[in-house]
Amino acid sequence: MDFITIDFETATADRNSPCEIGLTFVQDSKVVETKSWLIKPMQYPHFDPFNIYIHGIRPEDVADKPEFNQLWKAEIKSFLENQFVIAHNAGFDFGVLRKTLEAYNIPFPTLQYSCSYLFSKKVWTGLLSYDLKSLCHKNNISFKHHRAGDDSLACAELSLKAFELAGVNSIDDFPEKLRTSIGQLYDGGYRPSETKRLYQPKDLSKIIGDPAKHKPDSLFYGSNVVFTGTLSSMVRAEAQQLIADIGGINSNTVTKDTDFLIVGQQDFRFVGEDGMSNKQEKAQHLLEKGAKIEVISESDFLCNI
Repeated sequence: MDFITIDFETATADRNSPCEIGLTFVQDSKVVETKSWLIKPMQYPHFDPFNIYIHGIRPEDVADKPEFNQLWKAEIKSFLENQFVIAHNAGFDFGVLRKTLEAYNIPFPTLQYSCSYLFSKKVWTGLLSYDLKSLCHKNNISFKHHRAGDDSLACAELSLKAFELAGVNSIDDFPEKLRTSIGQLYDGGYRPSETKRLYQPKDLSKIIGDPAKHKPDSLFYGSNVVFTGTLSSMVRAEAQQLIADIGGINSNTVTKDTDFLIVGQQDFRFVGEDGMSNKQEKAQHLLEKGAKIEVISESDFLCNI
């Protein structure tokens, strides 16, 4: 496999404050090179003390370094354009990349990406923690944590071990062997890399409503209703029974015929980088195409039953 791993260190809590970037290049499943650059952030000379404590980079270290927009144009873009890129906790690193490009009004590059934090969970199951340090310790990978070059190299070596164990030979293997989708970055937007939960959809035809309990004046009467996430007030089967009793129609999937998507609490392990489930993302996509789907919270659901 050919891929690049990426890691950012930031000067502040703001995602658009990179002070270092590291890239490690893998060709034919072998690490060939690691590069890193210090960056003068837009917030210079301000650095958060906590961030300095984490990575040790100080304002004086970047005083004469280029800003990200200069470095991007001179080198970084040419390395990343049309490549497959991996980060450990891609939500952070690609968030830094997107937010910084937006801050400088630079178009996004076109690339594909994945998250080693997500696919490591499919390879090394049952671990207490999946942070980069813990996974590298388990796999005897030594590195200096929280410097961008070292972290990108550790991510590359960890990814290669994961691919070997899972029998992954190309990005086409990710959905089946790692149960992880390939994310995309492109001019104007992105699609997150996310993990796929394996489960058998419940046969909702077995949930039969009581006609004596129908409520023709209810918001949900005659409506097609889908649930996503975990409800705090009741289990999903109870909520679906309430919909059936009201006279609504339960469904497992979001389509153009869906009237309501009721959103409970999302499990961060199974949603994309934007915090939305597959059903929410599909609803958003259909809304943009003119569908009449209403997304409501659990509290609004409870107010209308």
